Amino acid sequence: HFKYNELDATSVVISGHKEMFAVMEEKDALYMKPDFDEKDGERASHLEGEFAMMGGYESESDAQKLLSSLGIPQEKWTRPLAELKSGEKVKVLLARALFGNPDILILDEPTNHLDMQAISWLEDFLSKYENTVIAVSHDTDFLDNVCTHTVDIDFGEANMFTGNYTFWKQSSELAAELKKAQNAKKEDQMKKLQAFVDKFSANASKSSQATSRKKTLEKITLEDIKPSNRKYPYIRFDLLREPGKEILSVDDLTYITPEGETLFENLTFKILPGEKMVILGDDDIAKSKLCDILSGDLEPTSGTFKWGVTITTDYFPKDNTHLFDNDLTILKWLGQWDKEDDEPKLRGFLGRMLFPADSVFKKVKACSGGEKVRLMMAAIMLRDSNALILDQPLDHLDTESIDSVIEGLDKYQSSCIFTTYNKAFTNKVANTILTLGSKGSIFFRGKLDDYLADERIQNIIKDIK
Repeated sequence: HFKYNELDATSVVISGHKEMFAVMEEKDALYMKPDFDEKDGERASHLEGEFAMMGGYESESDAQKLLSSLGIPQEKWTRPLAELKSGEKVKVLLARALFGNPDILILDEPTNHLDMQAISWLEDFLSKYENTVIAVSHDTDFLDNVCTHTVDIDFGEANMFTGNYTFWKQSSELAAELKKAQNAKKEDQMKKLQAFVDKFSANASKSSQATSRKKTLEKITLEDIKPSNRKYPYIRFDLLREPGKEILSVDDLTYITPEGETLFENLTFKILPGEKMVILGDDDIAKSKLCDILSGDLEPTSGTFKWGVTITTDYFPKDNTHLFDNDLTILKWLGQWDKEDDEPKLRGFLGRMLFPADSVFKKVKACSGGEKVRLMMAAIMLRDSNALILDQPLDHLDTESIDSVIEGLDKYQSSCIFTTYNKAFTNKVANTILTLGSKGSIFFRGKLDDYLADERIQNIIKDIK
């Protein structure tokens, strides 16, 4: 998106309609000519007609409606893209893709960096969109709410199914189970036929029956069940100690960067037993700094926070570079958190986290992003803490691993605080929501659907953005 950095947000959106934008630029360039002549006037008149036919005179208001719907404040519509925050840039570029009603709309992870309000708006927009949409996403709620067909890439081939993600998943799992059951039934039949043939083929009185059953046996074919590339890691967070009645109290917490920017101020909230809080907001840095502070890795500018006396916290930072900047192997790295230093136990643990036996001597600094996330999850599981802080824990994971993390946290018998752009994760796990805005914050007890449906809350969020 660097080529759009000098354009204002509205112009970036309009540039999504390439023909209209080209006409607009050409006519504007003509009007800027100091030696504008009669020929230029004729060309400009022709371009004005084309521009009108394309709906160009409504383009600015149409573009700004998209920006507003995606949560970009009005004062930023005329600012250069370079001045916007990373999440806002993503929203502008998404609006650019949507602008002009394209025949085919291709969206690669469109919900990344979108807040929950923007995701809900996008789901509604796309579900009503009359043209073709092709989307890649790890957010299964988004896929369920938008898609009418699902393309499954597995076994080295692509197959299209009618239905959304959940329908495809249930149908494909049912079909696989049915194939296995049919094969088991056939194998049982084959064993019985083979036993009869072996027993009576030399028996003169029953040789014809044995021959008949041998022919039947030869006609039976088993369904070819290919091994799937999809594998689910085993993720379960246990507790070494019950958390007690006091989890976390935060009072007037403020953080100002060394450059003097206030990321949040006077945050006050309390986490109760069993509460799982998601932190929402456009500013990734603000959310990460709050996680750093609550984990004890960063001092707040002012204010206090206090974990309960029975609480032991564990932290999954968004930036994990420092954790893997060493020469340890996968086995040795994970062994740092095993008090017994039990190699067979660690190998079994790594196997459940999808690390093959021959990979445990690989250096952690050579691991992929997804492997590092799975290692961090494994370390957290070994430590058995009773309060978790997780900053974007789904980054770099495939859908199967995401499902496993969500399931593990949903079953976690204590409190956690997390950040995410994944609506399915938030829907399933969070029962408390903290929204950080540039002009304030709001704390909400309840599920995501209630939060999005609460008009008072949504109006406050518009004010604090």
